[in-house]
Amino acid sequence: MRCKMMMRCPAGVPGGWLRSRFLQSVRCFAAGVNGSYQVRGPLAQLRDVVDVNEMAWPSFLTSPRTAAVIGAPAMFGQPLAGTDKSPQLLREAGLHQNLAALGWRVEEMGDVDMTGPPGGADPAAAGGDARHSLAVGAGCRRLSEAVFEKAAEGKFVLTLGGDHSIALGTLAGVLRARPDTRVLWCDAHADINSPKGSPSGNMHGMPLSFVMGLSDPSTVRGLEWLCETDVPVLRPERIAYVGLRDVDVYERKILHRLKQEHGLFASTMQDVDRLGIGRVMELALEALGVTGNGDEEKGAPLHLSFDIDAVDPKVAPATGTVVRGGLNYREAMYVAESCVETGRLGSMDMVEVNADLTEPSAAAETVQLGLVAVASAMGSRIL
Repeated sequence: MRCKMMMRCPAGVPGGWLRSRFLQSVRCFAAGVNGSYQVRGPLAQLRDVVDVNEMAWPSFLTSPRTAAVIGAPAMFGQPLAGTDKSPQLLREAGLHQNLAALGWRVEEMGDVDMTGPPGGADPAAAGGDARHSLAVGAGCRRLSEAVFEKAAEGKFVLTLGGDHSIALGTLAGVLRARPDTRVLWCDAHADINSPKGSPSGNMHGMPLSFVMGLSDPSTVRGLEWLCETDVPVLRPERIAYVGLRDVDVYERKILHRLKQEHGLFASTMQDVDRLGIGRVMELALEALGVTGNGDEEKGAPLHLSFDIDAVDPKVAPATGTVVRGGLNYREAMYVAESCVETGRLGSMDMVEVNADLTEPSAAAETVQLGLVAVASAMGSRIL
């Protein structure tokens, strides 16, 4: 399945023109025309630099190493159109070529239907304090099955969002297949609001509340399947936050309680400023028990959930919830590099890219950053 690309255009401007401008900007940026970082071809020379089969990868990934790419074009977890187009933008900008250049076999699974529940119910139907819960829940149920299937086969599962509500589906699927999974959550936001505690009701700010058992999914229309399937609860000590800088009042209370009572690791941009990203990542991975000791036979699986808004909007402007003071380019890459160096990384989400929200060259810059972050998490190295 391939989704048809439709981008917003100025009045009187053909849609194909804007889409071609965007893709041209991606190619130019990848070649170093619009930015200082050269991806080179894109990443075509990396086969001579690093072979994924020579790196330390966890024993739960089968050989030959295969990346299952799953599109999750979700947009109902937040109010801005455009996140649903991101999976195809990432593919068209060179995702498959990048992975192949790193030595991966690529199994393209197409896009999961994230448009709404079966039977034609209104995808925008309200879910009480959880907006559009029918659409979010139905899409995430389908996504969880797709992720579970590929994780159980021993594939590296790469999910392309879509807004961050897709984590309901990806984490449910990964945890069913690999119950001991630890999660590195790289995001400006904690995404641990309850429906009652959320000031907006947007479900991209709630996935962890349900996955961690802090909110009861049986009380939210569309999420009942979380109670019906055998999904392990993600314990607080098995998640680590990096890059927080925009935390709601309710979330702050929850995070403080979980830190005090359960040892949750939650770091903010203040910690990055004070300690540096290297030390922050070292502490985060130590807290999760995945420290990169080189023993691929031991240790828990690791999942990286990477929200592009963790990165400063000067570097990643095409996203819906823009907050100044985020990770710089190299800090963002270091997060991904540190995860793969553990030898335990087995799955990843890339979410919240929204090319509709800025002009083509800035959108292309954000898409390219997403591509390079994925490559960094899947074996790309400077040397």
